[in-house]
Amino acid sequence: MDNNFNLIKEKWSMGDIDNFQSYLISLSKGNEKSQWEQRICNTKLPCIAIPSNNVKEIIKQIAKGNFISFIDLWIWQTLTNTFIIGGLICKIKDFDTFKSYLLKYAERADNWATCDLLKFNINDNEQFYNLAIEFCNSRLPFARRIGISIFFKLINDNDYIDKILNFLNNFENEKEYYVNMIISWLLCDCFIKQKEKTLNFLNNNKLNNFTINKAIQKCRDSFRVTQEDKENLLKFKRLIKKNELKKI
Repeated sequence: MDNNFNLIKEKWSMGDIDNFQSYLISLSKGNEKSQWEQRICNTKLPCIAIPSNNVKEIIKQIAKGNFISFIDLWIWQTLTNTFIIGGLICKIKDFDTFKSYLLKYAERADNWATCDLLKFNINDNEQFYNLAIEFCNSRLPFARRIGISIFFKLINDNDYIDKILNFLNNFENEKEYYVNMIISWLLCDCFIKQKEKTLNFLNNNKLNNFTINKAIQKCRDSFRVTQEDKENLLKFKRLIKKNELKKI
């Protein structure tokens, strides 16, 4: 990684954008990798395939300076740009400021990777639970995915696991693939960390068959789930009709 480009600034301005973009392009792994990244992330944004370690270092360096002024430029030209913006938003300490930037970010998110890269530093569970609910009620599928991703941080808390599992029933008619998939991942994590409560939920819930079956599959694929539990989970598997698959 070229360390000659100054990423630590007292203030970023519009005049810095072209040089910053040229710097990013210099780190690209080439057209073939970029096409691969586009397919994997399923995004409409151009991809330039910068190694994740480089992206993390860029975020780290920008965060040493006035990184809010960088975010305020809202550089959306490439997928890598959104990764950098998302990583920096998660470094905002003031909750209200963090929320306002995350809401703007969610409006532009068009793929799973821009959601899953977010690393939430939660110091007030109630604030973040309410934030997750707000995002989950969004009309935007990737905002809903962000909301579900916040729940991952709260399922160890016995004050929230029941509320989270109960709230998932609101996704009874969810049609978006990437929302259903992250719910299945969440249920797998719930099973690993809160097995009895999750079993009760699996025994009585309103989620669609696709999501429940994917959750069971992910549990059965996990090395953190015992073989006995994997076998027991099969009783919750549901039969999916052909017309159901078309709805997801």
